[in-house]
Amino acid sequence: MTSTPEVGVGPWEGPWPDDDRLDPELLEQGDRRNVVDAYRYWTVEAIVADLDTRRHPLHVAIENWQHDANIGSVVRTANAFNVAGVHLVGRRRWNRRGAMVTDRYLHLTHHPDVDAFADWAAGERLPLLGVDNVPGSVPVETASLPRACVLVLGQEGPGLSPQMLDACGTTLAIAQYGSTRSINAGAAAAVVMHAWVRAHAGPPPS
Repeated sequence: MTSTPEVGVGPWEGPWPDDDRLDPELLEQGDRRNVVDAYRYWTVEAIVADLDTRRHPLHVAIENWQHDANIGSVVRTANAFNVAGVHLVGRRRWNRRGAMVTDRYLHLTHHPDVDAFADWAAGERLPLLGVDNVPGSVPVETASLPRACVLVLGQEGPGLSPQMLDACGTTLAIAQYGSTRSINAGAAAAVVMHAWVRAHAGPPPS
């Protein structure tokens, strides 16, 4: 039986490094976290501070009325694309398992309802772009996405609420060619975030 190779690195070998960004406990015990190699042994605070220097002006919002298990997947994807912030609208609690602790490296904000969220976006002068395949939606494949904006995702199944659809100036739809009405909310988030990245982001840092 083939064993699965361990992720990350073991305890630090050689002279102890003089770097405030590094975590003494990780240096001593090893770093098996799901982070890129450039961040091995770094503290969470140091990683967040570094990511903050180059976050994209893209925000992602999720309506959380039914405690959707897909939220964790959306958060994990948002971390991969280094968005400026993730916003939960509705319930404060959410299932963090799918996020694989990537929420530690993001800025998460809770808004109790659609009105509070819309007021925040208006104050930041950020347009709200809904993601839902409802009548009148614009195909994301041909849409011109603003550089600074908020992509708003709904719940698995019902999609965006009527109140959120009213708050969004534009609603985007992902082209589908099969029999199902909608795709998984986590997959939809990845599609639209990558569409934004293709339009506005250069190659990732080496």
